[in-house]
Amino acid sequence: MSSQILVEKKKLDQPPLEIHYLGDRVLRQNAKRIARVDSEIRELVREMLQSMYSADGIGLAAPQVAIQKQLIVVDCEPDNPATPPVVLINPTIKKYSRELSVFQEGCLSIPGVYLEVKRPEAIEVAYKDEHGRPKTLTANGLLSRCIQHEMDHLTGVLFVDRVENSLALTEELTKHGFSPKAVHKLT
Repeated sequence: MSSQILVEKKKLDQPPLEIHYLGDRVLRQNAKRIARVDSEIRELVREMLQSMYSADGIGLAAPQVAIQKQLIVVDCEPDNPATPPVVLINPTIKKYSRELSVFQEGCLSIPGVYLEVKRPEAIEVAYKDEHGRPKTLTANGLLSRCIQHEMDHLTGVLFVDRVENSLALTEELTKHGFSPKAVHKLT
């Protein structure tokens, strides 16, 4: 049994899943835990990866494709065929580093918008892989940020909710045709 779901890292003209955009209420719902990791879930992972690569993304959460399940896929090296994507089912962050870092983030659900977000530099996350096996991963830098960003989607949070610079946020969203009213500021 191979441990990776093999998907060619390429753009498809017709990706299997449709990515929803800021303002769509499916992005604001809580995802449900996945009770059983089966072939249906593995097929969903495959389709999510194909849709993510087709949109030039490095991460995608199931709620972004209107599926309310706790499932995220991440690939910080989409141009490197040798690096397998990370599939996290029912992920839970066990530890956050004290050290915070500020970095620009974007989101497939808010195309064109890139803004700075402050997050913990490193995390330890527990999850199940695509075969239902429990795993733990310590991540820092881009991988850590990407996992935290995608996990936010599982609770209906978008990166724009975390942006501290309100002026830049309003400007960027308006420039790209999104309503600043769609932001749910976190306090």
